[in-house]
Amino acid sequence: MAFELRQNLKLTQQLIMTPQLQQAIKLLQLSRLELLETINQEMEANPVLEEAQEDSPEREGGASEAAPAESQSLQEVEISEKVQEDFDWESYLGDYSSGTPVVVESNPNQDWPSYDHRLVQKDSLEDHLLWQLRFSDMSDEDKEIAFLIIGNLDSNGYLDATVEEIAEMAEVGPERVEDVLGQVQRLDPVGVAARDLRECLLIQARSLEIVNDLVVEILEHHMGALENKSYAALVKALKRDPEEVKAAIEAILCLDPRPCSAYIEESVQYVSPDVQVFKVDDEFVVVLNEDGMPKLRVSSYYKDALSDDSGLPTDAKDYIQGKLRSAAWLIKSIHQRQRTLYKVAQSIVKFQREFFDKGIAFLKPMVLRDVAEDVEMHESTISRVTTNKYMNTPQGIFELKYFFNSSINSVAGDAVASESVKERIRGIVREEDSRKPYSDKEIVEILAGENIRIARRTVAKYREIMGILPSSKRRKKRFPTQKGKDAV
Repeated sequence: MAFELRQNLKLTQQLIMTPQLQQAIKLLQLSRLELLETINQEMEANPVLEEAQEDSPEREGGASEAAPAESQSLQEVEISEKVQEDFDWESYLGDYSSGTPVVVESNPNQDWPSYDHRLVQKDSLEDHLLWQLRFSDMSDEDKEIAFLIIGNLDSNGYLDATVEEIAEMAEVGPERVEDVLGQVQRLDPVGVAARDLRECLLIQARSLEIVNDLVVEILEHHMGALENKSYAALVKALKRDPEEVKAAIEAILCLDPRPCSAYIEESVQYVSPDVQVFKVDDEFVVVLNEDGMPKLRVSSYYKDALSDDSGLPTDAKDYIQGKLRSAAWLIKSIHQRQRTLYKVAQSIVKFQREFFDKGIAFLKPMVLRDVAEDVEMHESTISRVTTNKYMNTPQGIFELKYFFNSSINSVAGDAVASESVKERIRGIVREEDSRKPYSDKEIVEILAGENIRIARRTVAKYREIMGILPSSKRRKKRFPTQKGKDAV
């Protein structure tokens, strides 16, 4: 077999995305906050970009008209040391002689926010427990074990490690860890550092002095029957008077299964809508939210620097020219993004007009292709422009993706949006009798009576998505009496 080298000439076509096109696609799918961050980064990196002031005159092309330096007459500022005769020196010395700043309220009738509303961060569960340990009379070695216990708590305050694991980390015996764990569990909030729900409720019952042998027996041996509300089986298994069992259950229901919920750090995500929809007379008007969005322009100073009589070297002019092209493309990409977002929002309002007028129950099924054909764009472009974008409507704030949902065929042949079906299921559950809630099969029959054809497993799936319990968990059961009759 002989090896040889050859040169072949081959002509092919290949689609390559330029960096400018990649940047335009990236800006298209950014959220409002991400776009503001990107613009600020570009303004810091590119000296040619600047923010246009509203009161500054602009020349054609987006750059402000800069007056020549020779034609600007600057008035010299004179510093005068003359002091007014009626100057209030006592107020002057009183304000500046104090070591700490003084807050003066000019209007005593004005409602100012309280000091607790000005706090930017609240104490976490760990900080709250460690603060209590500092004032406890435990020894230093026991405090070290307590620190390990607190460090192994999950977000709900339950102990996420075994006693043996903590004993191995602290190099002590499990008995000593059990003793320290009992002291930690008596800290505020009561029930912290419990290993399971049963222990958490027992700790709270002992702390509130409502514990008795019946409460302990129910919590230790009959938690399953209590969760399923099997009251008749519970009375039969305990062989106690139904009134006593009922009183014990009512005492257990007063306990908190999540006593540390007040210290769970949940950051609130505030949504700044990209699009505002207002109803003017009988028409809906789409307005882009430009609040806080800087209006970019190319600096006229650097444009003038590219002239022949500027005297700059060639390397500097090439650098400025590159920055000018980058700035111009960024401004063009942002304008293109805003135009695309406006067209898509208008198309959504056109297709979902009944939703904006009457609510979620009148939401129509719609896919990306419908809007893409309406605005004459590709489906991928519609998908990017609706990602992480929100619309403020008369019905509330919704993500643009919310308006694109699958369709469910009705008995009459018309299509119904899946979100409308979910809202109807939520309404059926809200209006049902708590003593006899509807099963999934019964919900299917109710929807069929409203010309909505849907399977039982679809109802179960929608119910789980919305966080609605099954009928056996929603039922408010009666408690058996001594005579065998049911009572509430």
